[in-house]
Amino acid sequence: MTTSIDGVVSVQHLSKTFGSVHAVEDLSFEVGPGRVTGFLGPNGAGKTTTLRMLLGLVVPTSGTATIGGQRYLDLPRPGRVVGAALEASSFHPGRTARDHLRVLAPQVGVSTKRCDEVLELVGLSDAARRRAGGFSLGMRQRLGLATTLLGDPRVLLLDEPANGLDPEGIAWLRSLLRYLAAEGRTVLVSSHVLSEVQQTVDDVVIIAKGRLVHASSLPELEALARREGLARRTTLLASPDAAGLERLVAERWPGRATAVPGRTGAVWLQDVEAHEAGAAAFAAGVEVHELVPGEVNLEDVFLRLTGGHTGAPAAAEVAA
Repeated sequence: MTTSIDGVVSVQHLSKTFGSVHAVEDLSFEVGPGRVTGFLGPNGAGKTTTLRMLLGLVVPTSGTATIGGQRYLDLPRPGRVVGAALEASSFHPGRTARDHLRVLAPQVGVSTKRCDEVLELVGLSDAARRRAGGFSLGMRQRLGLATTLLGDPRVLLLDEPANGLDPEGIAWLRSLLRYLAAEGRTVLVSSHVLSEVQQTVDDVVIIAKGRLVHASSLPELEALARREGLARRTTLLASPDAAGLERLVAERWPGRATAVPGRTGAVWLQDVEAHEAGAAAFAAGVEVHELVPGEVNLEDVFLRLTGGHTGAPAAAEVAA
């Protein structure tokens, strides 16, 4: 990384109104380097508007949004400090992945060698000379991440980065974000689905209707869920007999199983104790390779904190 900025993202008493709509209202939080922070809330909660204010794309009605103590617009070389992906990136369909990055490299101040490095980092080296117009949605997401990483930034602001990724891609993204945070970067990832980032983040900032409703480490949120009786226990059950496991789940626990992203023959079982899952698998003749109790599904507490709101994005969020 090439900048001495400390990487702290600070939002203080931030508000934004669009006419009569309060998209963000008196929002305050801080996130720091070395950790992955989930910026969570239902659609229309104000997440994208907040990120756009951090990037100087929307002027706050009041309050401040700074990166390393400075507004984004005041950063001397912003592309070397902040990498941001706020929406599905658009690429010239006739350009190759490598040429797309080469066009942007001089603007960021990096060499062609860096283009090849980030393509390798996101798993697109083999597709570097393919035209972006033929990319799948998941590949376009990867190229968008490569663009975000081009300037070797200290801070990453990613809006719904898992959109379009298959289970294998989600597992890859999780590993990449953990790796980037371990390098000392600040990684802020927005999502409207807590379970999507639960295995990735260290901390959570949860907002609803433009206001902060919770900010803590993930273990603290799990402790809150347990105290209030809102956390559903889950058990990981894995078998080399994927077909047998699928039959067992359909017969014994219909509607209570969720596939583990990136893995075949592995499921999370909701409200099923490990001993119950093991006994049922034994009785059904399904070989078990993993039986892990104690995972906490936080969707119930997330819905309670956000008021169970799951509507479409507010007009102000779209307009922003």
